[in-house]
Amino acid sequence: MKNRHISVDIFRGLTIVLMILVNTPGSWSAVYAPFLHAPWHGYTLTDLVFPFFLFIVGVSISLSYQNKKLKWPVFIKITSRSLKLIFLGLFLGAFSLTFPFLKEFDSIRFPGVLQRIGLVFFLASLLYIWGSKRSTFLVIGILLVGYWLWMGYIPLSGVAPTYERAINNWANYIDLKVLGTHMWKSDYDPEGLLSTLPAIASALLGTLTGDLIRSNTYQKVSLMLAFGVAMLLLGYLWSLSFPINKALWSPSFVLVSAGWANLCLALLFYVTELKKIKLGGVFRKVGLNAIVIYFSASFTAKIFSMISIQGGSLHGYIFNRFFVYDSIPLESSSLLYALSVCVFYVVFAQLLYKKKVFIKV
Repeated sequence: MKNRHISVDIFRGLTIVLMILVNTPGSWSAVYAPFLHAPWHGYTLTDLVFPFFLFIVGVSISLSYQNKKLKWPVFIKITSRSLKLIFLGLFLGAFSLTFPFLKEFDSIRFPGVLQRIGLVFFLASLLYIWGSKRSTFLVIGILLVGYWLWMGYIPLSGVAPTYERAINNWANYIDLKVLGTHMWKSDYDPEGLLSTLPAIASALLGTLTGDLIRSNTYQKVSLMLAFGVAMLLLGYLWSLSFPINKALWSPSFVLVSAGWANLCLALLFYVTELKKIKLGGVFRKVGLNAIVIYFSASFTAKIFSMISIQGGSLHGYIFNRFFVYDSIPLESSSLLYALSVCVFYVVFAQLLYKKKVFIKV
């Protein structure tokens, strides 16, 4: 615990709390715009949450695997953790309250947030340990440029490819052909197969920031800020060719989200580690049990949506009974419900911390 970077733990915890906030509104029909994903191109605050987590996964890889060699025990450890994350994600997608507690096979979604975290962690860890800073830049470039050329310039069945939500979109086409009915939507999945490639770049960009954090460079905050601004500028420039798009995890989205992540982490690092200002302690405790908190929140929300009560779900009953009032807008009630869920899991994280329970997945 003594050698951990407080700013990294706080950033991770804040990201998890934001994930819970945007995933558990009181009603999906009444949500303020910043807490919804962009319809397709563009981005909102909500669209930044997942890439922020993959970015901090990359930072953590740098802090945890510095000077490690790609030997068998290290490989087994990385593989084991990745498989655990993938299994938890598949369990969330397949779980049902009806015996044998599994959905019908054709309706199970295979991709998901935890599955992508597991795959990205596995590949980014191996690439980081195996390579160097120069090779990391090279791999990031290959992933982003290669994805851009594939998505934008290789014809699909004799038809020009598109970045729109259509059958001649390479990411959507591959997901539909390989995954079939096992997707989030009938025609695409935001955590699909091809778009996982640029998601690896999100984590690798995090490893570069992690290297900077653990370096002895005096001006590391200034460099993090400069790195962030540079990625934002490059991302917006690239968006003129390949729009910022979370569902496709476009190269411009990778760079813009990593740019914002660098700016936020630089600010937290400056305040908490250079100025020694005690700030965000409650979020740090969430960050120390990040996956456990996220999985618990996701699993509980799923159960609440499945339990029937008075003609609706338990989730809907609690929301309508305790949070809906004629005196406030329904969107505010929905947000209040989500905030209440966040408070519950923040308190849960404090209890785990107090009991010195730190569960590594």
